[in-house]
Amino acid sequence: MVRRLRERLADGLSVPIDEIRVALGRFGPRGWLVAGSTGFATLVVIGLTAAIIDSPLFVRMTPVRSQDYVIWLASAVLVGLIAGTFVGPAPGGHGRKAVSGGVLSVLAVGCPICNKLVVLLLGVSGALTIFGPAQLYLGALSVVLLAWTFRLRVRAVVQACSLPGLRPGGKERPGAISEP
Repeated sequence: MVRRLRERLADGLSVPIDEIRVALGRFGPRGWLVAGSTGFATLVVIGLTAAIIDSPLFVRMTPVRSQDYVIWLASAVLVGLIAGTFVGPAPGGHGRKAVSGGVLSVLAVGCPICNKLVVLLLGVSGALTIFGPAQLYLGALSVVLLAWTFRLRVRAVVQACSLPGLRPGGKERPGAISEP
């Protein structure tokens, strides 16, 4: 069962570059506008709620770590790209994975002792000694979940717009039935 899950996850994350090119090529101006504005909005929302961006409304109790910046930026880029895939002709879906990845991103980059639920469950010292180090893993999980969602959306865009039996670029898929 674990092996099957690993194989399925590996298959879902394997990303042929030509499929990404095809999907991104189908964005058009409207898709890129949605991707850019959603990515920027994600940067602002996560940045303000996690106090990565200075705000007079909220002061962060612990310093921002370099891993927080990486997770924050990677999440914003992936959320923007995922949003751009919903503009085209591909069928909808996979929205829950994207939302889950975004929520995990907020938890991963936020101040451990500013999270009231974590402090309630673990106390301040537990938040710093248990939740603080675990945030790196939450961030990695969030980026993997967002990358998986992007991969599934790319696959949906390519399959929605390609001829049966053909790969992007007109190459025949192995095992596809070709008609005379």
